[in-house]
Amino acid sequence: MVLEAPARSIDVLNVNPQNLGQQPPHEAPVSPGSPNTALAPARTKALSYLRVSGKGQIGGDGFPRQRTAIAAFAGANGLDVVEEFRDEGVSGTLGLAERPGLTALLEAAMAAQIDTVLVEKADRLARDLVESELLLRTFREQGIRVVEAEGGTDLTNGSDDGNPTGVLIRQVLAAVAQFEKSGLVAKLRAARDRVRRQRGRCEGPPAYGARETEAAGLKRLLELAADPSGNRRSLAEIAAALNSEQVPTRSGRPWARSTVQTLLARHAAASQ
Repeated sequence: MVLEAPARSIDVLNVNPQNLGQQPPHEAPVSPGSPNTALAPARTKALSYLRVSGKGQIGGDGFPRQRTAIAAFAGANGLDVVEEFRDEGVSGTLGLAERPGLTALLEAAMAAQIDTVLVEKADRLARDLVESELLLRTFREQGIRVVEAEGGTDLTNGSDDGNPTGVLIRQVLAAVAQFEKSGLVAKLRAARDRVRRQRGRCEGPPAYGARETEAAGLKRLLELAADPSGNRRSLAEIAAALNSEQVPTRSGRPWARSTVQTLLARHAAASQ
């Protein structure tokens, strides 16, 4: 006689046809579209360096433009810029010791063991080939790479990396930055010389009397330079008369002999 085993129902994963496509009951629910943070790659920390060479550029577009370029590059390359360092009104031809912002960046990178520094372009780091090489060697010796956001070039590629092409690119970028700096300086010098020939001066604030509010004061000073008989008054007499008449100076301080002398000499030179 053949014994038959009792029939058993097979429960495959305990699937309920009404629950297909839903989270198994023993697991925590996951919101649709939620990122799986356990599988997300860790972002690399980086520091950013910004620089403008002129004091007049501090409030201009230089810093926002550099910051935007660096942020875009960091976002596209998995970098997290945790701190920004800047040098305001500092020439790109100066070395590390004369750049407080770059010095602080290097110290912070070493202390926090951050190995990536971002700059907008190579010329933000330096506009002199020799200084550029010295700065990059310093960062390279500390195991810190300096990357330009504009082209993604690792500026710290050195000959010891076995990458002569990287060295060539880095040095060409530094040489171009130095060339552009020299060309800009020459253009500005030519422009200043042209303005100086046309107006007699270029740099600094306008001379006393050039402003509308000071024109009457300069006119009165020139009138007082000679008395009604045509005799020249002394500098002290002119200053005393201007103070007595309460003719304002630019600084708000009383008229002095030296100020009167400077203005009279400047007027005589302009007349010639």
